[in-house]
Amino acid sequence: MSSDRASIQSHVPHDMDKRGEKVTMDMEHGPSKENGDVIDHGADTQLHRSLGTRHLTMVALGSAIGMGMWLGSGTILINGGPANMFIGFVISSSIVWAVCQSIGEMASSRWVCFGLGYWFSYWITIANELQGVVTVLGYWTNEVPTAALITIFWVVIILINVWVVRFFADVEVFSSTIKFSWMFVAIVALIVIAAGGSPQGEPIGFRYWNAQPFNNGVKGFLSVLPTCVFAMAGSENAALVATEVANPRRSMPKTIGSIWLRLGLFYILGSLSITLTVDPKDPSLFGGSGSDASPFVIAFKRAGLTALAHMTNAVILISIVSTGSISGYGGSRMLMGLAHVRMNHPIFGKADAMGRPWAGYIATIGIGGALAYLNVSQTGVQVFTWLSNLVSLLTLFGWGMICLSHLRFRYTWKLQGRDQTHIPWRTWAYPYATWWGLAWCIALIGLELYLSIWPLHEQPSAKTFFANYISVIAVVIIWVGAQIWYRCPLWVDASTIDLDQFRRFYAERADEESTPVRKSVVRKVKALFE
Repeated sequence: MSSDRASIQSHVPHDMDKRGEKVTMDMEHGPSKENGDVIDHGADTQLHRSLGTRHLTMVALGSAIGMGMWLGSGTILINGGPANMFIGFVISSSIVWAVCQSIGEMASSRWVCFGLGYWFSYWITIANELQGVVTVLGYWTNEVPTAALITIFWVVIILINVWVVRFFADVEVFSSTIKFSWMFVAIVALIVIAAGGSPQGEPIGFRYWNAQPFNNGVKGFLSVLPTCVFAMAGSENAALVATEVANPRRSMPKTIGSIWLRLGLFYILGSLSITLTVDPKDPSLFGGSGSDASPFVIAFKRAGLTALAHMTNAVILISIVSTGSISGYGGSRMLMGLAHVRMNHPIFGKADAMGRPWAGYIATIGIGGALAYLNVSQTGVQVFTWLSNLVSLLTLFGWGMICLSHLRFRYTWKLQGRDQTHIPWRTWAYPYATWWGLAWCIALIGLELYLSIWPLHEQPSAKTFFANYISVIAVVIIWVGAQIWYRCPLWVDASTIDLDQFRRFYAERADEESTPVRKSVVRKVKALFE
C-alpha cells in the first residue's frame, strides 16, 4: 500500500456490517471485510439496489424523450424557424453532454445533491405530460372530456410507480426501447420523404430553410432555447436511478458513454429531419392555430403515409406516459435523498418493505396530477408554454448546480490531498466541459429573464413575467429559507468538507474479479445489459 493511500485510509473510520463483522473503508477499492470478502457499503436507505446496467442505460436513453421533443418541437419551429430550431438543439445537446460528464463522475462516487427547489420540476413535468396526453389523443377524438383523460392517465402513472421498483424499471426499459426504435425509424423515413420517396413523390430538400430559416429575429432564436432545454430535461435522472443500481461504478460509465447516441440521433438528427419535412406555417402544428399534432405526425400525414402518422402518435402517447412516470420516480427519490441529509422531513426518508417511498410519491405525483387540471380551463398550448418555461428554468438551475458541485468536488478532492485515480470514474473532459455547461446555464437563465420581461408576440406585463419566471423566484426564496432554517454558513472551507459522508463505498466482488474476460461478441453484448 502506498503512503498516499495509507494516509487516506487512516482518516476513514471502521464500521460494522449487519452481522457484526468489521469493515475497512478503502478509498480506491471500497470496503472489505477482515476475512477478505468484498461487500457493497453505502449510505443507509430503505431503497432496494435491485436494478442493473440495462435499466440504468434505458432510463438514461429514454427519460428525456417526452412531450418536449415530440410536441414542443412544433412551437420551436413556429417561433424560431428551421435554422433556429436546429441550432437550439445543437447548443442544448452540448450542455446536456457536459452536465452528464459531471453527473457520471459524482454519481459513481455517490457525491451528488439536488436542491428542494429542483424537485418542483418533477411535479410540473408530470402536469405537463398529463396535459400532453389530452393533446395527443385529440388527434384521434375530442369526445372524451379533458378531466376524464387526465384522471385516467394520472392513475396509470401512479400504478407504474407504486407496483414495485423492478416493475417500474422494466416498464421504462420497454417504453424506452419503443421510443428509441421508433425515433430511428422516423428519422430514416423523414429523410426519405425529404428526398422525394413518399407517395406524394415530390422532393422537399431544404425548401423551408431557403424560404425562411430564421423567424422573429433575435428574439425568435432566444425563444426556442427554453423549449429545447425542456425537451432535453431528464438526463440527470440517471444519477437518481444509480441509487438503486447494484454497482454504479460499472453501470454509470456505460450509461454516460451512450449519451452521444441519444444526443446525436434523437435531438440533432431528429430536429434536422423535422426542419426538412414540415412547413413552419402549417396550421396543425402544436403551437399553431390548430395545435393538435406533433410535427412528426404532420410530416407523415402530409406525405400520404397515414398509417405511420397513427403509429407515431401512439408512440408519442407511450413516451408521454413514460416521462410522467419517470418524473414521479425522480421526485420521490429526491425527497428521500434530502431527508437522509436532514434537509427534509424524516417521513420522506422512509420506504416500505418493497422499497417504495410513499410520502415522496404522494407529494410528487399528487401535486403534479392536481396541477394538470389547469388544462380543463385553458388551452393545451397555453399550459404547455407556462409549464415548460418553469421546467426549463428549474432544469437550468439544476444543471448549473451539478456543474458547480463538480468543480467544487474536484477542488476539494485535490485540496485534501487525495489521488484522482481513486475516483471510481473520471471524465476526460474536466474542467472544460464543466465550465461550458455552467456558463451556458447562467447565460440562459439571464436570457429567459429578458424574454419574461419582453416576451415574444406579447406586451410586457406583470402576469407574463411571473408566469414565466416564478420558478427562479421560488428557488431563491427556498434557498434563503433553507440557509436561515438550517443555519447554514454562507461559505464552507473546502479543507473541512467530509468527502466520505453519505458516499457509497463498493468494489467488484471477488468472484467477478476472478472471472475471465469473455471473448464472444454475443456474450459481450449480453453483458452490457446484465
